[in-house]
This record gives sequence, C-alpha cells and structure tokens, in this order.
Amino acid sequence: MRIRQVWVFALALASLWLIYSPLRAAELRMGLNSETLSIDPHFANFDSNGALAQHIFSPLIFRDANMQPQPALAESWRNVDDKTWEFKLRRGVKFHDGSEMTADDVKFSFERVPTIKNTPSSLTVYTKQIKSIDIVDKYTIRMTTDAPFPLMPIYLSTIVIVSKKAAQNATTEDFNRGKAAIGTGPYKFVEWVKGERIVLDRFDDYWGPKSEWTRVIMRPIPNATSRVAALLSGDVDIIDAVPTVDLERLKKNPNIALTSSVTSRLMFLVPDQRRDNSPFVTDVAGKPFTSKGPLRDPRVRMAISKAIDRKAIAARIMDGAAEPTGQLVPKGFFGYDANIAVPGYDPEGSKKLLAEAGYPNGFRLTMQIPQNRYLNDIATGEAIGQMLSRVGIQTQVEAFPIGVLLTRASKFEWSMFMVGFGIVTGEPTSAMRYLLATQDADKGLGMGNRGAYSNAKFDALLLKAEGTLDDAKRADLLKEATRYAVVDDLAVIPLYHQIHIWAMRKDLHNIPRMDEYTFLNDVHTVR
Repeated sequence: MRIRQVWVFALALASLWLIYSPLRAAELRMGLNSETLSIDPHFANFDSNGALAQHIFSPLIFRDANMQPQPALAESWRNVDDKTWEFKLRRGVKFHDGSEMTADDVKFSFERVPTIKNTPSSLTVYTKQIKSIDIVDKYTIRMTTDAPFPLMPIYLSTIVIVSKKAAQNATTEDFNRGKAAIGTGPYKFVEWVKGERIVLDRFDDYWGPKSEWTRVIMRPIPNATSRVAALLSGDVDIIDAVPTVDLERLKKNPNIALTSSVTSRLMFLVPDQRRDNSPFVTDVAGKPFTSKGPLRDPRVRMAISKAIDRKAIAARIMDGAAEPTGQLVPKGFFGYDANIAVPGYDPEGSKKLLAEAGYPNGFRLTMQIPQNRYLNDIATGEAIGQMLSRVGIQTQVEAFPIGVLLTRASKFEWSMFMVGFGIVTGEPTSAMRYLLATQDADKGLGMGNRGAYSNAKFDALLLKAEGTLDDAKRADLLKEATRYAVVDDLAVIPLYHQIHIWAMRKDLHNIPRMDEYTFLNDVHTVR
C-alpha cells in the first residue's frame, strides 16, 4: 500500500511538472548591469532608458543589430524635397490599451520631447533638426527641416511613440507608476520596483513578430561579480556586460553560452576647458591656478593622451574586450578615418609637452570615474590615474554611480572625468552634436558637452556635414571635423571602443548588438 502511494505521488508530481514547465519556460529573467532612470521613454538620453523604452514602446524606424535603419511603425519613408521627409505609418497598430496608433500620436510624441522637465540628458539632440510636423492624413506624416538633413531616418530611431491619450497630461512619475506607460511595443509594463525589478508581460497584439517570452523580469545587478553569481546559481537566465575576469571560467562551463560584439561604446576622458581655476586642478603645492588652467592648453591635453597606454589597458585590464582608438567611431562606421592612428604610448613625449606648456613639475588632478557602469570602469580609471602620475600629473581618482557622475558633470563640477557614450546612429554626427558642439539649447547642440569645448570652425564643419546629401562629401567633412576637434584639439580624449559580452543558459541564444542593447525578442531557446 505504501509503495502504491509513493507511485501515485510521483505520478502527480510528474503531471504537475508537465503542466507547469511550459509556463515557467516562457518566463525570462535577465540581470542588467544598469537600471533605467525612468519608465518615461523621453526622460533621458541614456542607453539604459533607451534599451528599456524599445520594449514597451516602438519607434518609427528601428535599428538592426548592425545599426542599420529598418521599418517599424513607419512602413516607408521618402524625401518629398531636400527639406521634407514623408513617413507612411503602419496601419492597424494597437497600443496596449487597445486603441489605434495614428499620426496624431506620432506628432504628439516628437513635440513632447523638448517639454520634459528635469532631464539629466535631453533627447532634443535628435529632434532639433525638425522645424515642423504636419499630419497629411491618419497614416501619413511629414517633417520639415531648416536645411537638408540626410540622417533623419537614423536619428528618428532614437525616439519612441507614446499614446497621446495616455500621456497628454501625464508626468514622468505617471510613467514610472505605469499609468501613462502605454506603448505599441512587444511588452506591456507591469511594475517597476526601483533597485529590485522591472516586470513586463508579452503584448499578444504586437504589430511585429511575437516574443517567445510571456513574462520578462529584469533585475538591476550593477555589481559584475554578483551578476555572474546570479547566472551561475540560476537566479537569472541571461546577463549583459560580462566581466572579463570571469570569461575563461564561463567559457569552460558546459551550462553557459556566450555571445559578443564590438560596439559603438566609446570610453573617453572629458577635460574642463571652461575655467582657469578648475576645481580639481592645483599646482604641485596644492594651490589653485589663477591664470590659464593647464587643461585649457592643447599641449597638456596631448600630454595626457600620450601618457595613457591604451594597448596595455585593452590587453591587461579589459582582457582583450576593448579596441584602442583615437577617434569617435569604430571601424566599419560611416565617417571612420583609417588614417587616424591609435595614439601611441609616449611618457617621455608627455613630459616634454608638459614642460613646453609651462608645467615641468606637473600639477595635481582629481579625476572622477563611473562606478560599475561600464566594463572594468574602476580598474581602467585607476590605471589611467597611475599612468598620469608617472609623468608628473599627480592624479587621485574618485568613483561615483553614473547618475551622480553625470548630474554633477552637467553642472560643470569636475575638472576631468571618464565616461562612455554609445553612438547609436552608426556615424559620428550624433556624438559630435552632443559631446563636442558649442552649447546652444535652441539648436540642440552641445547638450552633453560637459567639458565646454567650443570652436567655431568645428561647429561649421559639423553643420555643413549634417546638411550634405552626397555621402562621399559628407564622409570627408566628418573625417576633417574628427581630425580638427578630436585628433588636434583633443576636445575629448578617446580611449577605446568596448566589446560587449553576454552570458546565458546553454539552451539560449541572443543576437549581439553593436549598441549593446539586449532586445528580448532576439533571445531564443536553442532548439
């Protein structure tokens, strides 16, 4: 009798497993290296926000894994004339509340972007070229620019469409609570418990291919060691930004699969070119400079560049997960200049330049760096601090969470800091417009120019390139602008392009993307 009871119990358990396992298999749990700042897709021009936004919402134009524009809510687009773009919208697209997406929602979404308050990094850099938006009919919209703007399709891929009905009188906090988070994306917003999880459910009326996952749980795990531990313990199914120190161990684990891609993520230094008495720069005795500050001298910025051994950082700290660079975009991107060499490591040349600039004994510098936002960011920042100290720039390093770092950088509180920027347009104008152009809020220029670099010749080259329809001529202008502002002026000091690595259960596969996004629709069970 007892044996029979055991068998009945075992059969019951097996039946429950057969019923339950398909449901559990449809849930995907992901460990994220960085948490979004908001559910509001127009709140901040940060990658963590953009990556989440394109799950709940959809753009007119989508970027594929190689950052090429593809139809999304817009089925097609064309130039009516040099300054007018027409977009034909996909018919029958439903918002998560069942209402239909129309040209009214598109117009509202783009006009909403510049109204966002308290943004730490505005998306207007991608919309300022739009002079007017006109609705032709329910499924056709036209956008007019002040000048020819050949990059319109790829720029529009950064802006997602929200429901006018849900968002018209909504605040960013209404999005965070879910009240206004009504999109046309593959997933519906369920909840956001800050610091713990974001929960999304599959939207079965999604206009595109349906996701394999009925529920997705995203867990922010900024500590890389903890992120790997969560994967190995089975607490999550996939993680991004795999730390290089764990690569060999994960490669040998038969239960883990890995994917990777060279990305558009540029790591760089931002020197203060705004002030003579920059707050974290002093002479060797600790006294502030009252005359021209050292960082405003291009010879000093070149000395800093020469003091950094990029190849050693890539090999020893990044374990090969980085490509040293001296320009904004990686090889293969439009505007990449093969004639710009990776800056060489030349400590003696660095000391010579410091002496020529009037600092033979160097000076003191405190450099701020991100804390666990980018792959090996703290180790990289500390190594750079040591390299600078060896040539006489006595450098201390302070690490901050990325939100704190950038918020204070936007207030020009730092003298030199390290940060990353993902160039999502597949060419350099977005980075030039955002990071290097002279600040002009009305024109959407220099919104992330936290070093206050300003050069009229560079600005003119950029604007000319943006308005040049001929691809070959535009590429030449972008290369000239890169040499002028980055190679010669060192408005920012490029370090390397990051290689992004994902790790997951062995029965999963994802499509690695150059923008580092993890599109959960592109995560599949290996069959």
